[in-house]
Amino acid sequence: MKTIIISLKIFLFFTMLTGIVYPLLVTGIAQVTFPAKANGSLIVNDNQTIGSSLIGQQFDSIIYFTSRPSAISYNPLPSGGSNYGLTNLKLKNLVAERKKQFIVFNQLDSLTVIPSEMLFASASGLDPHISKQAALLQVARVAKARNFNAIQKQNLVQSVKTLTETPQFLILGEERVNVLILNLELNKLDQNFH
Repeated sequence: MKTIIISLKIFLFFTMLTGIVYPLLVTGIAQVTFPAKANGSLIVNDNQTIGSSLIGQQFDSIIYFTSRPSAISYNPLPSGGSNYGLTNLKLKNLVAERKKQFIVFNQLDSLTVIPSEMLFASASGLDPHISKQAALLQVARVAKARNFNAIQKQNLVQSVKTLTETPQFLILGEERVNVLILNLELNKLDQNFH
């Protein structure tokens, strides 16, 4: 009986320590040192939360830059990929269809090299970034859809370059552009957008 009581005391102690004290301590430190990140890196526009800079969103309209494909339709709850292997016929067909759609949607030459992130969904299905090249391939379509003049189009190209993030610690990953942030900047550039 004495052993059971000691076991229960140890169980309760570690339950309190790891279930309450530790999470509160970590949350408190995060709120003090990185409050924006601790709260989900939310993007607020006109006092309305419109998304997170960490989670991709679907943009299908010709007046916006499109995100990379998502196997889960950008739903963060079942985060994941399609898990198709590179030799899977379904994946090959999906990639061919995505390439065709990207070329047609952006009115590109059929020989244009399409960046791989526009053909393959990310492992999480929630990647908010595309490469600078993928963004630049969409500039002409977006500018035409919004009736941009040459100066506005040049400003849009400059916005893509300005918003391009460098690899983390200058060595991890590649240059990338957050699609949601780019589309918000696009709305600012377009004086006629409502």
